[in-house]
Amino acid sequence: MSSSSSSAEPTTGLPSGDPVPSSAAPVPAPSARPFPLRELLAAAPSNADAFLAHLQRCLATPAGIDTVLLFVCYSSRLTSALLTSLVQPALERSASRLVALATALPPSATLLFTARDLPSSGVALVLALAKRLKALSVLTSEARTISRLWGLLGMYFWARRLVLKRRQSQQQPGGGDEDRFQTTLAWSQLAACVVFQALENGAYLASRGVLEWAPATQGKAARWSARFWGSFVGLELVRLFYESSRRGRRSSADKFAGGKTVAVVEREEREWRDGWRKTVVRNLAWAPLTVHWSLEQGLVSELGVGLLASVPAVVQIRDLWRNTAA
Repeated sequence: MSSSSSSAEPTTGLPSGDPVPSSAAPVPAPSARPFPLRELLAAAPSNADAFLAHLQRCLATPAGIDTVLLFVCYSSRLTSALLTSLVQPALERSASRLVALATALPPSATLLFTARDLPSSGVALVLALAKRLKALSVLTSEARTISRLWGLLGMYFWARRLVLKRRQSQQQPGGGDEDRFQTTLAWSQLAACVVFQALENGAYLASRGVLEWAPATQGKAARWSARFWGSFVGLELVRLFYESSRRGRRSSADKFAGGKTVAVVEREEREWRDGWRKTVVRNLAWAPLTVHWSLEQGLVSELGVGLLASVPAVVQIRDLWRNTAA
């Protein structure tokens, strides 16, 4: 140990000067346990069966399918971007070496490349894997877009729930005390989602030849679709912080209504706060991506897209996996 490190030790850590008892029995060294390979192999079928059964429960609902596709989409996109950035320096060095070699020769010279002048086979394998992962990301993204073609149907029932809620509040005594800000926020979010979904559906169907939109119109519709999605995300963040503010102003009578105990109130508060934080994190991750996709030239790199979109993907897949546990 160097003198600088030993001087940092506290005085209580120095030797006491007392003789070491010779009668103390030596501590036996722990016996090395063999790696339980046989046990792992024996348990592999049951573990695989349990995993597949759990995955089946995750895929039992449309929301679960979308969450799994979301995770596969952006985890593969992030991995593809990471692999590409990993081999990018090697590609740049090879390109620079070839350019320097070409410029040093006379115009009439003929270049003959050898394997040493080209990127290694390992770099080629990494690039091939990155290409396949990017293709998987594109495929799963398209699958999610197809599943959202029926999204307007769900928004109809969303609107119907808002109408019914409004009627019920008017029929109750004191129904005029409904939170107008919250109601306006809900209808604004619904309108943003309807326009987003209609434009996304139109752009996708036109790209597949179902609608006769010019490519320029398709791109414009896709960008405006992202802008309305961004407006929904912004409104959702406003709703979340407004809801948190209202919840913080509750009286003790409201918290303990219905004879709730302190333990029940604390548990409910923890669960609500945990869900609130997750929703805020997800929307904060989506916010810059909605801006990125609403611009013709984009805003975020491929690696940035993968990183940001992986945040809500991981949050949602963890919740789905936990909620579908046997």
